[in-house]
Amino acid sequence: MTDLLTRACLCLLLAASPVLAQEEEQPPEERQLMVDPAFSDDPDAVVPAEPSAAERQRAAEAARGPETAAGKGAQLRGLDKITGQTQDFDLAIGQSLEFGRLQVSLGECRFPAADPSSDAYAELTIIDSRANKRVFSGWMIASAPALSALDDSRYDVWVISCDKA
Repeated sequence: MTDLLTRACLCLLLAASPVLAQEEEQPPEERQLMVDPAFSDDPDAVVPAEPSAAERQRAAEAARGPETAAGKGAQLRGLDKITGQTQDFDLAIGQSLEFGRLQVSLGECRFPAADPSSDAYAELTIIDSRANKRVFSGWMIASAPALSALDDSRYDVWVISCDKA
């Protein structure tokens, strides 16, 4: 019995030895740690300079985007997906209108002050009068209508421009 047990152990050791040999033959990978130059012992390491207050201010202003102006109203376009007919609407700030079963309200319309014809941003609230629930509330952008769009099975509404006067 011990002879059989000894042979089984030898077989297991011989079977596992190629795996063990492969693990030992592979050289260990050298990993270099990234060290912040401020904490490096290397005298040639360069520490990046902190941006000045003026540079930080300019970066913050650039991140805000273009200066905008308020419009007196907006021109919107509605599409009935069943009939394929479109209809243009002129809405003043605070005004609402009915488009099929939708009630569209304009809260605000803004446009870039430097180039008024380039884009328009309208704050809209759209309510489904049959379901008595809000189906859209937020800003729509004329140049990117799919970015913030009305999700309705029959109707589509988007911003064309702001009324500047």
